[in-house]
Amino acid sequence: MFRSRRPLYGLLALALLLAATRPTAAAKLKFHSVALGAIRTVPYSVEGDPAGALPGETRLRVRPLVVDGRVKEWTTGDVHDVTDRSFVVRRAVRINDALPTDREVRWVWQRGPWLLVDRASGRITALRLPDYDPSVSDVVWFRDYAAYCGLNASGKDLYAVVAQIAARRPVLSKRISPWDLASHPAPACAAAVWQRNPLQVTFSPVGGAARSYDLIGASAVLVEDGDPGDSGN
Repeated sequence: MFRSRRPLYGLLALALLLAATRPTAAAKLKFHSVALGAIRTVPYSVEGDPAGALPGETRLRVRPLVVDGRVKEWTTGDVHDVTDRSFVVRRAVRINDALPTDREVRWVWQRGPWLLVDRASGRITALRLPDYDPSVSDVVWFRDYAAYCGLNASGKDLYAVVAQIAARRPVLSKRISPWDLASHPAPACAAAVWQRNPLQVTFSPVGGAARSYDLIGASAVLVEDGDPGDSGN
């Protein structure tokens, strides 16, 4: 009895199609290596650095951020793990400090903005923290929250600020006191103190009373590359 071979041909065609698409799918799964290199000490430029310097600080400890064997950024300070694959670290900036009348380039090191680094994708994102001012803001991280004292746009008011990486607006923004640009304490605030249960943060402005705030309500979810629902390419 004659049997049609169409089903067999159909299975063979399907197998060939799957084999042809596998390399394309595998090509999209590119793995990256992200690491911080060895620490080196460099001259620190106190003058002109809005972040200021610690008492007696004349040198800065920096280390390279290396992605796939190439130095992408220079960093300074401690690393904070946000998730098991993302971390934040502060950037170290090398600036040309030569005057127009100088004959040679003069490079100086200063503290820069915070960076969000994805270990899996190798993506580096500069964070823009609301009301962050390097002259007064000392960031204390907890989960994906950053707590610090900040200045409003006019620079005349000191604020208690909690920013969340995925949120467009600060989770907390409360006026603490007026701010005098000409005469003010340094530092402006002691480091913020976090509490887990209930979720609470305490700010202690220098010369003022400590203030505690409970963080309640909805929070933004940090979406990392490759997470379900992430439509980015």
